[in-house]
Amino acid sequence: MAKKILIVDDDSSICEILEFNLKSEGYNVLTAYSAEEGLKILDSETDLILLDIMMGGMSGYKMAEIIKTSKISTPIIFLTAKDTENDMLTGFSVGADDYISKPFSIKEVVARIKAVLNRTTRSISSPISSSDTITVHDLVIHLDSKQLFIQDKLINLTKTEFDILLKLIESPNRIFSRQEIIDSVWGDDVYVTERTIDVHITRLRKKLGTFAPAITNRSGFGYRFDESAI
Repeated sequence: MAKKILIVDDDSSICEILEFNLKSEGYNVLTAYSAEEGLKILDSETDLILLDIMMGGMSGYKMAEIIKTSKISTPIIFLTAKDTENDMLTGFSVGADDYISKPFSIKEVVARIKAVLNRTTRSISSPISSSDTITVHDLVIHLDSKQLFIQDKLINLTKTEFDILLKLIESPNRIFSRQEIIDSVWGDDVYVTERTIDVHITRLRKKLGTFAPAITNRSGFGYRFDESAI
């Protein structure tokens, strides 16, 4: 069955271009010209949302926040002209799975959609035994439910944040270059900048609280999970 993609953008020309090309790729495409309209037609069958940020009325940030607080797990890719580090941090903080700056190429959009859908499909179709956990002091990762608990409190991570943390914590003290993290989390079928990794790490550290110092950076080499730094 074709994957269902919801495009939410108040620029009709962008919507038309995206709709035409995504349908050519075999996707089932719905279009909304405002966040309010997007929320009305979003349903459980939607596999991915392409979401503009700056729109008349409700912003894309607000729509994403409503979606995530409603416990809807549909992945979100922001399409936006706002591409500063703070903009990216805000986008990821409200639950974005990826972030594409305008102007963009259709090939890039298609590649990123495939990468996000592949990651989502792998996490659903490859469950791990419910007995599998990773524990570091009061930090517990439940591999079956893809959840992180710190001092028995659930920490809400995005799919990408969870994957990065798991990559680092499964091989403690090993330094992973930014490119290695990109290859592991995003795969080699999509272009992701190294700055994107830094933004995700910044968000992840904020959520880890007292465990934040465990994610250390060795300048020029990359990141690692160092339990002795806690």
